[in-house]
Amino acid sequence: MDLLPFATAHAAVIAGWPATPAEVVMWCGRQEFPVPAQTISAWQQDDDVRAHVLGEGETLVGYGELWFDAEEEEVELARIIVAPKARGKGLGRVLVRGLLAQARQSGFADVFMRVYPDNEKALRCYLGAGFVPVDPGLAENWNSAQPVNYVWLRHDAEGSGD
Repeated sequence: MDLLPFATAHAAVIAGWPATPAEVVMWCGRQEFPVPAQTISAWQQDDDVRAHVLGEGETLVGYGELWFDAEEEEVELARIIVAPKARGKGLGRVLVRGLLAQARQSGFADVFMRVYPDNEKALRCYLGAGFVPVDPGLAENWNSAQPVNYVWLRHDAEGSGD
């Protein structure tokens, strides 16, 4: 498995991974289905976003982003998805751990992520990768500006063994 920087050529493959409109919402919060490849490419225009793909040989099996916030000195893992044929094999956790390693190289101590509340498989994956729920009051505060009440998670480097 290799964690590689995203390239525009990857966008069309990744755009085909969500199978339903509900999956698109849980993945990236968008209401359009399917997500156009140019939308995925456009996400890379923000200087604070660094996207990566997980490759198994020549085959793409995962995608995820790191959102850097220098002002808050934190990184958020975002828009994580695994190819449909690769799901259920632990590759989500491999992808998340690779993204965590990249996030830690930034020097920022805090790594967070938000998860759509009904995305039970993703929650199990992230908890298994060493994330823990943030304080309920903090989650409530952060959700006040969000379209849904996300489950907010923080990486617990001490408790995860990573």
